Amino acid sequence: MTFRITGLDPDPFRPLYGLDDAALSARGAQRMTVDGRPGYPDRITLREAAPGTTVLLLNHESLPAGSPFHARHAIFVPEGADTACAVEDEIPEVMRHRVLSLRGFDAGGMMRDADLCDGSTLRGLIARLFRDPDIVEIHAHNAARGCYCARITRA
Repeated sequence: MTFRITGLDPDPFRPLYGLDDAALSARGAQRMTVDGRPGYPDRITLREAAPGTTVLLLNHESLPAGSPFHARHAIFVPEGADTACAVEDEIPEVMRHRVLSLRGFDAGGMMRDADLCDGSTLRGLIARLFRDPDIVEIHAHNAARGCYCARITRA
């Protein structure tokens, strides 16, 4: 099974880059300086943010309204990120060492199946979920904190 894992498009976040703290706060976001690794998973490049860099902590809608599974949660994006990760048949760094919740959705945004895995079993779970022909995309979330990680589609 060939799959593609993609990070978030940076375009919706660009207007936040460089805003002062008050302007970020007015938009429900805050700037943080990364003080350790791991701990600040970047949702655009799908890497761990490096110590000393700045990230924005903000709320992100990973599954739009229109389904009972509408989802929003906090995520980190690195300030200034300009290129989203898009890899085929690879597991990005940020997904290799976390317990993940994979949630398979059909075209109507209804969850068809879900399960937990870690980086070493991620490929197998992706293949199992995509055996259901009605699953069009899988959302990966960090199991411990619940935040959205990445989108997985058939390649």
